Amino acid sequence: MFGYVTINKPELKIREYDRYRSYYCGLCKVLKDRYGRIGQVTLTYDMTFLVILLTGLYELPGTEEIHRCIARPYEKHRMRVTEATGYAADMNILLTYHNCMDDWFDDKSLVKLSTAKALEKKYHSLEEKYPRQTKSMLSYMEKVRKGEAENCQDLDLLSGCTGDLLGDLFVWKQDAWEPTLRQMGFYLGKFIYLMDAWEDLRTDQKKKHYNPWAAMAEQPDFSEKSQKILTMMMAECAKSFEKLPILQEAEILRNILYSGVWVRYAARLSENSGKNAQQLQ
Repeated sequence: MFGYVTINKPELKIREYDRYRSYYCGLCKVLKDRYGRIGQVTLTYDMTFLVILLTGLYELPGTEEIHRCIARPYEKHRMRVTEATGYAADMNILLTYHNCMDDWFDDKSLVKLSTAKALEKKYHSLEEKYPRQTKSMLSYMEKVRKGEAENCQDLDLLSGCTGDLLGDLFVWKQDAWEPTLRQMGFYLGKFIYLMDAWEDLRTDQKKKHYNPWAAMAEQPDFSEKSQKILTMMMAECAKSFEKLPILQEAEILRNILYSGVWVRYAARLSENSGKNAQQLQ
């Protein structure tokens, strides 16, 4: 479901892109150090964003190392790690475990079941370390499964479940920044859920799978309405972000929130326009 919270590379300066990659590679390194190769393959852009957000907000000092890795073995590159990197790595594993179990529950994917089993021991240790976040994930899975089983077409209800989950994950330290971080995560989570469903709409319609946009998709102005809803979610998320006193890495974060999250949406619109043009020829 995740993978939308990334950069718009052409809009970043070279030094900003290099800085972003150093956080991404740093998270990859911590996942490998803590959870082995299987942890490394769970790496996501979404948790990289969380690392940069928390690092900027709390002005965390970082360490940098230069290494080669399996993804780019022929060149050395920077890996930047802060205290927030460890937290994001742990959240990444919790999310991966639950996503794998959800795929097993829905599609009986043996690959996902084997991944979950490989992470199970680590998951239970994290469950004890992060009871609040784990409880939020379990609640999220239960509510989403129930809503999908009932063919719920209430966009706010199901997207709100993802919003509640991400809001809880964004709250690293329960301090003065908790309400703002929670609200930011809430609207970003809603956006992610709705964007993922929007992107899958045509495939779900063909396969007769559940999709929360299905009822609205029958309306003639669906394209305009869906875009407006998605834009509203990101506008609220960005509004919360701008309340945070972040100077460190602010330009990278703004690139993601104002531009990067729309990269896949724009690509899909372009793809659909191309298909429609071909059908008219």
